[in-house]
Amino acid sequence: MSAALLSLSDLALTFGGDPLLAGADLTVRPRDRIALVGRNGSGKSTLLKIAAGLVEPDSGERFVDPGITAGYLPQEPDLSGYATVGAYVESAIGETDDQGAPQRMMAALGVDPKADPGALSGGEARRAAIAHILASAPDILLLDEPTNHLDLPAIAWLEDYLQQSTAALVVISHDRRFLEAVTTRTVWIDRGATRTLDRGFKHFEAWRDKVLEEEERDRHKLDRKIAAEEDWVRYGVTARRKRNVRRMRALQELRKTRREERRAPGAVTFTAAAATSAGKRMIVADKISKAYGDKTIVKDFSAEIARGDRVGFVGPNGAGKTTLLTLLTGQMQPDAGTVTLGTNLDMIWLDQRRASLKEDMRVADAITDGRGDWVSFGETKKHVSTYLKEFLFSPEQWRAPVSTLSGGERGRLSLAAALAKPSNLLVLDEPTNDLDLETLELLEEMLADYQGTLLLVSHDRDFLDRTVMSVVTTAPDDRPGHWIDYPGGYDDMLAQRGAAPGAPSGPPPQQKKKQTRAAPQPKQPAHKLSYKEKYALEQLPAEMEALEATIDECRDLLAKPDLFEKDPDRFAKTAAALEKAEQRLAAAEEEWLALEMRREELEG
Repeated sequence: MSAALLSLSDLALTFGGDPLLAGADLTVRPRDRIALVGRNGSGKSTLLKIAAGLVEPDSGERFVDPGITAGYLPQEPDLSGYATVGAYVESAIGETDDQGAPQRMMAALGVDPKADPGALSGGEARRAAIAHILASAPDILLLDEPTNHLDLPAIAWLEDYLQQSTAALVVISHDRRFLEAVTTRTVWIDRGATRTLDRGFKHFEAWRDKVLEEEERDRHKLDRKIAAEEDWVRYGVTARRKRNVRRMRALQELRKTRREERRAPGAVTFTAAAATSAGKRMIVADKISKAYGDKTIVKDFSAEIARGDRVGFVGPNGAGKTTLLTLLTGQMQPDAGTVTLGTNLDMIWLDQRRASLKEDMRVADAITDGRGDWVSFGETKKHVSTYLKEFLFSPEQWRAPVSTLSGGERGRLSLAAALAKPSNLLVLDEPTNDLDLETLELLEEMLADYQGTLLLVSHDRDFLDRTVMSVVTTAPDDRPGHWIDYPGGYDDMLAQRGAAPGAPSGPPPQQKKKQTRAAPQPKQPAHKLSYKEKYALEQLPAEMEALEATIDECRDLLAKPDLFEKDPDRFAKTAAALEKAEQRLAAAEEEWLALEMRREELEG
């Protein structure tokens, strides 16, 4: 095994309250490709900053090979202090470095070297920061959410670059497909400690679920043991004599273990408030066009969006995705063509910059708009603190200002605020930014159950494949303002265009004058068992055991030679119960076998 380039050992760090890190480790060797994963607030970014030497832990050791260099990409790049973007990118290299690297990186990532750093969009700043890091060709790349605000061509370019790079890599990202493409090892931060899987992110979710299931079984065993010991204390023979000191001490230790145990964080519970039912046709666009000066954003676009449709919008940054959405939702008038909105339309729009969140407002006021402390879901009411708890906010946080929240917490708060308002048309502009993977999974489940219509802008390919039934994207031949509606998810769109991920190309499909909605596509295959399937797999063995006991009892009773003569009604009922139990047992065995085979297949 090769020597470590960087190692963090037994790190501890506390920012008040519970420890953020407690015994965390990280070892990076040459050509490592490590996915650093964990819930929002688990300490991923902090651990990466410790690795970069930017944060000092309370205790633990950090070792960096003196002969190597490390490049760190923060979540929020700081370009201040530079006259131009080019000057910022070039500042990364020294006299002995490749002097042509900054120009090559800026050209590859579409960065304008003459641009003003203070006037950049989120995506432009991110591309400049990536060019800055890669230009110096470090031995270790420490990347915190590198795909945030990047469009699909930039993500595809970065994937390809990292796959070919000889540098070691530690990356934090919510983009599952990106992690699957570039990582070969996974480090999971869970309750302050780290666990390592010597396989890429593709295998992480099944492994994580298995670890948590084993923990739950161990917790159940501990609870049973505590209950048994407490029963002995109260009712055991020795309880009437002098207490057995050793056994009492053991019980106290068990209670202490249970009390001090740090459980895995709970799951976010997404509930969307329902509005009145809208008409069958939600949006009808007929040959709409929009231009700003000489730049054509939309040209002759037609579409019909029906109630219950889920439409994804993808394309390069600056192509006009948000403009197209504002046209379709009636917030902007087209230069030509018409947009007809359906009846009883109740729209909620979640923008990518979380503009609805004001820094000085209370977290609770973001949910209720400052009108009281209750949230209504039809005839059901919830106190705002209870509702926020479902989104993993502590009771103390609901009175705190928004300015105290992290990026991931702001993302969750924006979703909580949007979903608390009645809607039948949900517009989500980059909702996955800053969300952890578990929250993303639950958001996907909520959107699957959402009864209204969904318009979604996202650069997360996996998220698109799991949530939408059609994709609207720019024309493959770069015709200005031309958008095409493809049935299916993101991968389906690529297949129809004959394109590689992130860089669609090839002729568009034959278009009619007016786009019509395709039938809903079947859901993409899951990467793990659903909650319902996991629950069934856990419960079926006990059910089969109980059915077997019932069958034995029925057979024993029917075996009595005089039962039919003495009690024919009981004989008939027992025979019917036996037949029913045997049928249910056969069905349960088939179900369990199918689920077990599926679990083994998903776990590889």
